[in-house]
Amino acid sequence: MTDGDADVLIRAGAVHTQVPGQSPQRALAVRGDRIAAVSPDPNGLDDMESARTTVYDLPAATVLPAFDDTHTHLILAGHSAHDVPVHQARTIAEFLDLIRQRARTTPAGEWIRTTTNWQELNLAERRMPTATELDQATDRHPVLVKRGGHNDVANTYALRLANITEDTPVPSGGVIGRGDDGRLNGRLIDNALPLVERLLPSPDLGRRIDGLRSASGQYAATGIGTVRDCMVTPEDYRVLQAAREAGALSTRVRALISALGLTSTAQVRERLDAMEEWRHSSDPWLGVWGVKFGLDGGLEAGATEEPYVCDHTFSGTLIWEPDALVEAVEAVVRRGWRVGTHAYGDRAVRVLLDVYERVLERNPGLPAGTLVMEHGGLADAVQRSRAVALGIPVTIQQPLLHDTAEVEEGFWGPERVSRIFPARGWIDLGAQVSAGSDFPVGQFGAMRSVWGMTTRQTVIGVKGPEYAISYDEALALHTTQAALLNGEEHLRGALAPGRLADLTVWDQDPAHCRGDALRDLDPTHTFVGGTLVTFTGAG
Repeated sequence: MTDGDADVLIRAGAVHTQVPGQSPQRALAVRGDRIAAVSPDPNGLDDMESARTTVYDLPAATVLPAFDDTHTHLILAGHSAHDVPVHQARTIAEFLDLIRQRARTTPAGEWIRTTTNWQELNLAERRMPTATELDQATDRHPVLVKRGGHNDVANTYALRLANITEDTPVPSGGVIGRGDDGRLNGRLIDNALPLVERLLPSPDLGRRIDGLRSASGQYAATGIGTVRDCMVTPEDYRVLQAAREAGALSTRVRALISALGLTSTAQVRERLDAMEEWRHSSDPWLGVWGVKFGLDGGLEAGATEEPYVCDHTFSGTLIWEPDALVEAVEAVVRRGWRVGTHAYGDRAVRVLLDVYERVLERNPGLPAGTLVMEHGGLADAVQRSRAVALGIPVTIQQPLLHDTAEVEEGFWGPERVSRIFPARGWIDLGAQVSAGSDFPVGQFGAMRSVWGMTTRQTVIGVKGPEYAISYDEALALHTTQAALLNGEEHLRGALAPGRLADLTVWDQDPAHCRGDALRDLDPTHTFVGGTLVTFTGAG
């Protein structure tokens, strides 16, 4: 093979490069892990073909850049590959029976944990199970039921191991749940999660690598070539390194090392010390993006300006006091790392912008994109304008709204829910905005997210149609804008010579799909770095 030969040559109906002003191309050549050339003529790169070139003649296909999921949780997806699949249950009885089945094959005393991608409103009882009910499934094992990243339910065995009693002090920024009778019901929220989760044994490394192999393959199969995992512990990152070395990753990973559960700047500095060994990694598949903080809770504890509709005495939870968060964020940026902070309710959005404004004033000259708002769920026009003026990028996750709209209406009411993730409002102000799923709370998938942002459809109908955006805008939030968020706009996000060969092939042009056809559309091929990582067998 000569220097001019291609390793991969694709001839397609249209190659949408995402290069501004460039019309659709018809041929694309890959050499090594880079795009070598594109051509508007389907036969325009034929001189790059050799006996060793893998050729894809797909005259009806559409080629797009691979997508980024800019806020998701691959680590949790990897765990779920081996956890009890409670997301399949439709009643609490079925939920408990799945745990009971696992208990029969699990030695007494070993932990049992569940998948995280389920919602209580999908159960007939429309609530979470209690510790007492989990005890009915097994009283011989500690059980941890997770729902998303903010909620746990533990059985009595697990509560006892954690020494959680009626007299246990509630951690600041957390909740230890109680039933109507005032007794512990097993529920733990936000900063109370570590009370039990710190006891979980580290799973076998091989098992974790296998889970990441499965999970990253599932992401890639929907068209996602890079994930920005927003809750990675130092231990998790070492597992990602092992998975990378084993060739088990089908997506690139940009990790946010978690400061969730940390309550002081001293603890944050210890976490930064642990990160130092990863500062200069040049692996294009795996790297540390920065540090993740959480300012408020999730669906049931997002900090709002007005009380919840279900409880007029409650306005959500702020996990950090603003002064303390300023100090902690400063500790991170002064070490040269970026910061992404979870802010979901409108009060949290306002407080976070106050914090970021102070950090920017006290640290002039920070590189653009150092401080990022994760979610900005209920960001009104005033706060959106502030974020743009301060140069704060924001990540939004329409699949989260789609899957949880009914749950959220119970807490916030329909008017506020219709204003969650106002993509149109952000774009019209010129914000740097990018998109993701927030799996396991939302379902990941390249076109599922595009469909949601263009329709504002949810499980209970269209919410906030005035915030819908166009297909082309939604595509950019997962490609060019996502690469910008990661500081990789010169490497990824568009299909141009010299860029990494991260691309997807579709058997039809997604721009012409409508309704459920777009929601459920997956690519036939996903390439990352010129390597075919998933193939459906079509095309």
